[in-house]
Amino acid sequence: MKPAVILQLALMMFLEYFVWCAWYVTMSTYMSVHLQANGVQIGSAYSALAIATMISPFFVGMIADRFFAAEKLMGVLHLVGGLVLFLTPQITNTLVFYWVILLYSLLYMPTIALSNTVAFSQMSDPGKQFPFIRVFGTIGWIAAGALVGNLGIETTSITFYIAAGASVLLGLFSFMLPKTQPKAREASGVSAAKALGTEAFVLFKDRSYVIFFIAAILVCIPLSFYYGFANLFLNDAGMHNAAGKMILGQISEGLFILAIPLLFNRIGVKNMLLLGMAAWILRYICFAYGDSGTGLWMLYAGIVLHGICYDFFFVTGYMYTEKKAGENIKNAAQGMFTFATYGLGMFIGTWFSGFVAEHYTVNHAYSWKPIWMVPVYIAAAVLVYFVLFFRESKTTK
Repeated sequence: MKPAVILQLALMMFLEYFVWCAWYVTMSTYMSVHLQANGVQIGSAYSALAIATMISPFFVGMIADRFFAAEKLMGVLHLVGGLVLFLTPQITNTLVFYWVILLYSLLYMPTIALSNTVAFSQMSDPGKQFPFIRVFGTIGWIAAGALVGNLGIETTSITFYIAAGASVLLGLFSFMLPKTQPKAREASGVSAAKALGTEAFVLFKDRSYVIFFIAAILVCIPLSFYYGFANLFLNDAGMHNAAGKMILGQISEGLFILAIPLLFNRIGVKNMLLLGMAAWILRYICFAYGDSGTGLWMLYAGIVLHGICYDFFFVTGYMYTEKKAGENIKNAAQGMFTFATYGLGMFIGTWFSGFVAEHYTVNHAYSWKPIWMVPVYIAAAVLVYFVLFFRESKTTK
C-alpha cells in the first residue's frame, strides 16, 4: 500500500473507534445522573448495540456490499449518526432515549464491517497489513477515553457532542477514502442465511466446538456487566478520572494480544480459554472488594485484567473458530460467532445485568458488592462446565 493510503486507513480506524468510545463507556453514568435511570433502563440501553449487531450482517451482506460503494455508504451513515448523537442530549425520557440509542446503533454497527471492507480492499496481504491498520482503532478508543476522563466530562452531555463531531468528521472524510467497488456483479445467491453465516452450522457436528460455542455465549453475560456498569461503579466508588483510568484496559488488551500467537500453540486452546474465564472471576472479585481507599489497587487490577479477560477468551475464540472452520467457511464461521456473542450473548447479558443491578438497588443506591458477585458466580459456573465437558482435539493444539 502507498503511504497516503496507509495514513487514510489509519485515520479512518482511529475515528471509527473514537466515536464509539466517546459516548458508549460513560453512557451508564450519564443516564444515572441526567435521566435518573434505573438498572433495567441502563441495561436495555446497552442492549441496543447487541440488537444492531444481530441485524447489521443482513444489511451489510445483502445490501451494502452488493449495491453501494462501502466508503460512500459509511460516510452517509456517519453523517446521519452524528446528527442523532447531537440530538441525543435533548432527550429527557428514558424510553425515548432507548429508541434513539437503538436508532444510532443501527446506523453505527454496519460501519464497523464497512470500514473493514474499505481496508481489506486496499491490501495485498491482509494477514500482515490489517493488524497494523486495526491497531489505530484501539488507539482511537484510548484517545477518546483519555479525553473524556481528563476533561472531567463523563457525567455530562458533552460526551455525545464530542462523539457527534467526530462522527460528522469521519462521515465527510469517508468520501475521500479509496474507492471500494460494490460486489453486485460478482455476488450471486446471497441470502439472509448466508449473510448470517449459517453455512458454518456444520461446525455444530463437532462436540468440542458446541461446548465452546455455548460457553462463549454465556461468558458474554459477565462481559455485559463490565461494559454496562463499570464506569458508573468506578465513579460511585470515588475513583478520580474513571473514564481515563479505564483506558488501561485497552492498553492491557493491546499488550496481551501480542502473547496469543505464542501461547495458542504452546499451551493449547483449552488452557487459553480457561485463563480467560479465570480472569473474569478474579476481575469481579476485585471490583466486589475494592474501594478508592486501601482497596484502590483492586479497582486498578479489575481494569487491567480486561486484557486477559477479552483476549484470552474472545480473540482466542475467533482463532479457534477459524481453525475449526477451515478456508471454505471461515468468513461464515466468524460471522456466526460474532452474531452469537456480540449479538445474542450481549443481548441476554445486557438485559440480565440491568435486572441484577436493579435488584440490588436500595434507596436509589447500588449495592455493588452483591452486583459484582453475580458475574463471579456465572463465570465460575462456565469455567466448571468447560473443564468438565470440553475436550481439546490434538489438531487444535
